[in-house]
Amino acid sequence: MTRPAILALEDGSIFRGVAIGAEGQSSGEVVFNTSMTGYQEILTDPSYCRQIVTLTYPHIGNVGTNAEDEESAKTWVSGLVIRDLPLLASNFRSEQSLEEYLKANNIVGIADIDTRRLTRILREKGAQNGCIMAGEIDEEKALAEARAFPGLKGMDLAKVVSVEQAYEWRSTTWELGVGHVERSDDELPFHVVAFDFGVKRNILRMLVERGCRLTVVPAQTPASEVLALNPDGVFLSNGPGDPEPCDYAIEAIQDICKTDLPVFGICLGHQLLALASGAKTVKMKFGHHGANHPVQDLDTKHVMITSQNHGFAVDEDSLPETVRAIHKSLFDGSLQGIERTDRPAFSFQGHPEASPGPHDVAPLFDRFIEQMKARQGA
Repeated sequence: MTRPAILALEDGSIFRGVAIGAEGQSSGEVVFNTSMTGYQEILTDPSYCRQIVTLTYPHIGNVGTNAEDEESAKTWVSGLVIRDLPLLASNFRSEQSLEEYLKANNIVGIADIDTRRLTRILREKGAQNGCIMAGEIDEEKALAEARAFPGLKGMDLAKVVSVEQAYEWRSTTWELGVGHVERSDDELPFHVVAFDFGVKRNILRMLVERGCRLTVVPAQTPASEVLALNPDGVFLSNGPGDPEPCDYAIEAIQDICKTDLPVFGICLGHQLLALASGAKTVKMKFGHHGANHPVQDLDTKHVMITSQNHGFAVDEDSLPETVRAIHKSLFDGSLQGIERTDRPAFSFQGHPEASPGPHDVAPLFDRFIEQMKARQGA
């Protein structure tokens, strides 16, 4: 038996469909993601905190869900919007169907709506605040809830999704017949402190694959505590929300950049490194959310297909003399990567761990390793 659901946007648009998750209501910023796969990784990506995600690919749920593919300890999206939920989940690793997973994790979802129309609205008008209501429907209340959502501008979510206590990470990426392997410290010559602003597990796994033993610390950890751990390098993770309110992180990064420690930032970490270096950030019209975004390396002129998930960007015109642009989006020309000219620090706006997505920019991890090797050999 189907249950009714609606999606209300702040501009007054109403989409009527069927509920595919928990009953109730949820509000957030409505964005669209063009990835064909990786819906479970998207649901558990902390970067989507306070967002309702629309998946543009028409069939979502084909392969079910399983615990090994989760990118964090819980789901973070405010809601899920899809066109069609397949009746069969077919995969040898599947443990739950997508609908069972949504209900188990109390995620409100809606299916059987025109996601093409919704995506056009978001593309033309920009990301909008919205509300999904499933079960008992009240359109006026849903519209009021959508319009009452404050939006992500000025919202510090890094400290919301971050861990409260530091922990160690030694697990590798998943392999068929092997799964995830725990590496010993003897196999990991580089000690990296990773700030958790909403870190994805596959980022940590790819660092371990390259010989890093990781100490993951809360977002609000001061630089003095990080330096006391005597790391070989510092990693600034991805995460949700507006980077500008994260004064605690900006101050810590500024202090760390006064040392000779290599620093590598991804996504929110990229934006925070830019702010700590004197640049500015801006809210994008509808952001980048997908696994097919072309980015050019400005030095080599090579073009890479990347995975992206961000609603804010670094303003290239605001870069100080000590910061150089090294990557640009070929979709809209927005800044995608920077490096400090006076310190071994660099960052990338996209997700080189690509979970889901292509691995074209995975060599950025290798660059970080080379910087740590150079420091150890100095």
